[in-house]
Amino acid sequence: MPFAGSADAYTSFMGRYSGPLATAFADLIGPRAGQRALDVGCGPGALTGVLAGRVGTEHVTAIDPSQAFVDAVARRWPAVGVARGSAEQLPFRDATFDLTLAQLVVHFMTDPVAGLAEMARVTRPGGTVAATVWDHSADRGPLSLFWTAVRATDAAAHDESGLAGVGEGQLAALFERAGMPGPSATALTVQVTHPTFEQWWDPFTLGVGPAGSYLARLDEPGRARLRQACQNLLPTAPFTVDATAWTVWWPAPVK
Repeated sequence: MPFAGSADAYTSFMGRYSGPLATAFADLIGPRAGQRALDVGCGPGALTGVLAGRVGTEHVTAIDPSQAFVDAVARRWPAVGVARGSAEQLPFRDATFDLTLAQLVVHFMTDPVAGLAEMARVTRPGGTVAATVWDHSADRGPLSLFWTAVRATDAAAHDESGLAGVGEGQLAALFERAGMPGPSATALTVQVTHPTFEQWWDPFTLGVGPAGSYLARLDEPGRARLRQACQNLLPTAPFTVDATAWTVWWPAPVK
């Protein structure tokens, strides 16, 4: 599913969390210099940049369905091979990459099982397929406080807890259904400190993702009520948000 809006808006909204997560994700998977890496659903490049620094920019390929994100990655890392496309139909040959990674993408795939199966297809024997998604189900993601405030003010609202793979064990189950038996799994937690309430709140007004779309649909009094509800739930600034992501990886068997 492509995200509407600019790369700058997405970076302001989610980049403050996806950047630290990309570092933790890469630390876990352990990319090595010279390996060929694919960043599936690269967005504006939080993980792409980390991979480029570890395997070499010329060894990184990135793909995303949003043209704005593709253009942003191409501008920032001209040596990265970046293309527009979906996870469910990756335009690469079988066994092309040593590492095929998806950060904060699986829960937005139109068909997560098909997307993960494609990731496995393009990974060489002995390579690694890995994905990470926020724990929205147990209210441990970076947007949990926002959705808690939404539910307090609008009982009929739909949050992100029902998305694919966001609950404990769900991402590993998707790997299994995609033909990757016995994957490894863990939880990664990052901490982000916000100096002011406004610095935390303002990116929600940019219309990015389900949270931004929900806020954009409210009238002015509704937005004001939700803003106050969020402020009531948060401690006095500066405050730190802990954000946890389920992370699953699978080593492609050597044939």
